[in-house]
Amino acid sequence: MGKNVLLVDDSSTMRKIVGRSLRQAGIEFDNIFEAADGIEALEILEKEKVDIVLSDINMPNMDGISFLREKATRDNMKGIPVLMISTETGDDIIGEAKALGAVGAIKKPFTPDKVNEVLGPLL
Repeated sequence: MGKNVLLVDDSSTMRKIVGRSLRQAGIEFDNIFEAADGIEALEILEKEKVDIVLSDINMPNMDGISFLREKATRDNMKGIPVLMISTETGDDIIGEAKALGAVGAIKKPFTPDKVNEVLGPLL
């Protein structure tokens, strides 16, 4: 059985770019779920089996940091790894994300090779 990924970004275009980058990097997923913010991401994680989450930081309604904070309180999803994909990759914000359970970060813009380099070992 294959893997499922959840892409969380308020830009539908960016979600498509990330999905395409995954395929170009040779990383195949059975299902690619999409959410526009942390609230939608939590709803999907309640219903679907997801192996890894790729999340933006800056989003309306519930940003990536708030999403990590809330996800960590829910036993049924707190073990799912989250990789941050953002223009914000300063040590402070990424340090906070990692303290809340993020497994790493990729800076936008990125290449398929970078996605494979960071995501490959996590799968």
